[in-house]
Amino acid sequence: YFQFVQQWPPTTCRLSTKPSNKHRPLQNFTIHGLWPSNYSNPKMPSNCAGSQFKKILSPKLLTKLKRSWPDVEKGNDTEFWESEWNKHGTCSEQTFNQMQYFKRSHEMWSSYNITHILKNASIVPSATQTWTYSDIVSAIKTVTQTTPLLRCKPYPAQPKSHPAQRKSLPKPQLLHEVVF
Repeated sequence: YFQFVQQWPPTTCRLSTKPSNKHRPLQNFTIHGLWPSNYSNPKMPSNCAGSQFKKILSPKLLTKLKRSWPDVEKGNDTEFWESEWNKHGTCSEQTFNQMQYFKRSHEMWSSYNITHILKNASIVPSATQTWTYSDIVSAIKTVTQTTPLLRCKPYPAQPKSHPAQRKSLPKPQLLHEVVF
């Protein structure tokens, strides 16, 4: 099976170790990758002995990928696509050649655009409003008919508050990736 992973750029950029002058904290979910996986070890396979990335993508597809699959950390889209193809795409060559792999990824992003799915469920980025894991999963599952995995990251440390306030509040998390 394949895992289709979309990332939330503001979280990716906030947690990145790359120089911040290259970050593009876009306000919509973008593709992180289309990863062949197996049930015993979902992180495998990777780095297969397949054909390495070639700059053969059509100009029309390149334009689409710049919107759906940008490199939000370093700003080098082609390098990001090359890295994803060489790590994951090479393991999918029994199903897709390079052009098909990127075309299918963009089609999935267009069909299952997490930004639009959540917005249609009135779940939008906010500095004050939060949502539960189940609210987000439910909104996505309604459209995709698949239960997504949400990958969250701890919210960066906040200033110390009064001890009575600390124990009653759950620790906020930042939504980082949606996998289905």
